[in-house]
Amino acid sequence: MILYFTGTGNSRYIAKQIANLTGDKLVSINKRIKENNISEINATGRLIFVVPTYCWRIPRLVEEWIAKTRFTGTKNVYFIMNCGTSIGNAKKYIKRLCKRKNFKYMGVVSIVMPENYIAMYDAPDESVAIQIIENANLVIGKIGEIVRQGKVFTDRQSNLIDCLKSSVINTIFYSFLVKADKFTVDDKCVGCGICVKECSLNNINLKGNKPVWGKECTHCMACICKCPKEAIEYGEKSVGKIRYKCPM
Repeated sequence: MILYFTGTGNSRYIAKQIANLTGDKLVSINKRIKENNISEINATGRLIFVVPTYCWRIPRLVEEWIAKTRFTGTKNVYFIMNCGTSIGNAKKYIKRLCKRKNFKYMGVVSIVMPENYIAMYDAPDESVAIQIIENANLVIGKIGEIVRQGKVFTDRQSNLIDCLKSSVINTIFYSFLVKADKFTVDDKCVGCGICVKECSLNNINLKGNKPVWGKECTHCMACICKCPKEAIEYGEKSVGKIRYKCPM
């Protein structure tokens, strides 16, 4: 079984490609979180989590959902993380989660995918994004074969910088930067409600036919990047930037 969380489509794309190679069933973590669904999941063979990298770790809302959900059946668990550059020392926290859930840790691997975090960085244009994804396809193929054969991912060593990124910087990131209060909407908004539908945390509501953000946010960038009118901004950080959605 492949469980994926996605903001703008990168993890969903990887999950589908892996499923094509392994034959595993796909399950959307987004949908389960949105529905506050922590009902039992029974899997045979293996569990594969495909998730984005949020400040050099798996997203905290995903980690919290895994912690609350009861898993039965297989204990062999793989983690596949897509990132812009690296995943830091994410394995430390994944191993800790696996121990807590009594999972058999089969390893974590990273796949470089197009950047989508336009609250801080620039997203690539479509042609560059497609090239990055095509390069990633080679890695996805190798990963899929390892999983299909039931082998363990090769462990990579983390250095001091990796450790600092996934600990101190991650804590600062969530404490001071992951907030919804900078999201605004302009007159291009047509009240379509896509942002409401896409928000896994149910943090957006339409009032007067315009989106209003609450206090809960994970900075997945789904609302801003999937707005068909590009009517949403994140303060001044997103102005003039390309909105990224996985083009493949």
